[in-house]
Amino acid sequence: MIKKALMSGLIACSLCCISLTAQACTRVVFQGNNQTIITARSMDWKQDVGTNLWILPSGVKRSGNAGKNSIQWISKYGSVVATGYDISTTDGVNEAGLNANLLWLVESEYPDVTKSSKPKLTIAAWAQYVLDNFATVDEAVKALQKEPFIVVSDAVPGEKRLTTLHLSISDKTGDSAIVEYINGKQVIHHSPYYQVMTNSPTFDEQLALNQYWKQIGGTIFLPGTNRASDRFARASFYINAIPKNDDPKEALASVFSVIRNVSVPYGLNTEEEPNISSTRWRTVVDHKRKLYFFESALSPNSFWVDLNKINFKDGVTRKLDLGKNQENIYAGDATAQFKASQPFHFLGIGE
Repeated sequence: MIKKALMSGLIACSLCCISLTAQACTRVVFQGNNQTIITARSMDWKQDVGTNLWILPSGVKRSGNAGKNSIQWISKYGSVVATGYDISTTDGVNEAGLNANLLWLVESEYPDVTKSSKPKLTIAAWAQYVLDNFATVDEAVKALQKEPFIVVSDAVPGEKRLTTLHLSISDKTGDSAIVEYINGKQVIHHSPYYQVMTNSPTFDEQLALNQYWKQIGGTIFLPGTNRASDRFARASFYINAIPKNDDPKEALASVFSVIRNVSVPYGLNTEEEPNISSTRWRTVVDHKRKLYFFESALSPNSFWVDLNKINFKDGVTRKLDLGKNQENIYAGDATAQFKASQPFHFLGIGE
């Protein structure tokens, strides 16, 4: 009986995944005891993504950087962010404990700017807009449902393909939301049960695939490839199977174990799946303790930034230089090692 279920599972998974290729990032949210909420993500990319860590203060005026009729705002909250090529916010947490992550989604299709009069926002500042303006997932979702802007995308730096991403957000209550643009329309999935996000297919289809694996049961069999749907199934099982420890350090260790389990080995280059890429770094957010952990594949240590020690109202932008391929070595609390710096500029589109 079990053997039959396993065979049907393998066939079903294979059929679902034949056409799927995606940059392989994963995001999970752990909901533990004593209000311990931890969000982890992996960043998987074929080459150095040019990531550095930045402390961005509150009270900064920003533009949507998408030409005429760009949305304008002033940051209500300060944040600590990880950049992509130092032209975009790909990951981060704000002083209120809201976390935002951008992951690849090849099915993304953004609105036609020629057919919309809404203010525009460069995709490079999509996550930053959320971090700057909202304290909770619920607050963010209510605002985004009104569609105050449309996202405008451009080519991946150094490549000819369009940047196609979806956004996940989580907060200190354990609430979660996934925001996608499908067929030019914004789609929001909002629930504390949406603890996992990977890449293709779209989130509603990921949920359907994961329901299949739940019926088999993770203690019997879990899909083991690097494909997005397989990582989704493994992450969904493990993030709920690990103990809900009262000790925050043990909870943190468990969550690190999960995000490492769904990471792609460094240097892996699968010829048959050219878009599956090595994990270059991982971040883990302890929402309750306001700690932002960073772990590079090419550095021997994990380290963290303590948001409790940052004055986000001083107007000073600070940078932690991670070096090429994030090889620079830091250990323990690295908050004091950030250096005052000129702000990076978000990628401008159509300017």
